[in-house]
Amino acid sequence: MEAFVNRWLYRGLGIFYIFAGANHFINPEFYLPLIPNYLPAHLILNVLVGLVELALGILVFLPRYTQTASWGIILLLIVLIPSHVYFIQIGSCVKDGLCISEWFAWVRLIMVHPLLIVWAWWIGNRTLS
Repeated sequence: MEAFVNRWLYRGLGIFYIFAGANHFINPEFYLPLIPNYLPAHLILNVLVGLVELALGILVFLPRYTQTASWGIILLLIVLIPSHVYFIQIGSCVKDGLCISEWFAWVRLIMVHPLLIVWAWWIGNRTLS
């Protein structure tokens, strides 16, 4: 049973980041308003984050690179924290885009984001059996 769960957690992590990365290209208008105004080149940043997420998601599936991908995901999640804080600062709502209640935006930052970090850390410290 543990091997089954491990396998699905590996697959889930990889698939999650592959889809998240692809979505930066499929739906860039969702992400662009979430990039803080003080950062330059929003289009380029969106493409870079999308490429990094895609690459890390793929690398999760390559046993030789799973640990590296996991640490890369953790680093990416840390780098993206200012974007989540910015979203809260602008009222947790983007015109014609993502609008959630402020408390949920805080939950996303304080609980969901760390859970994603723990998930990546857990995968990076296990070997698939």
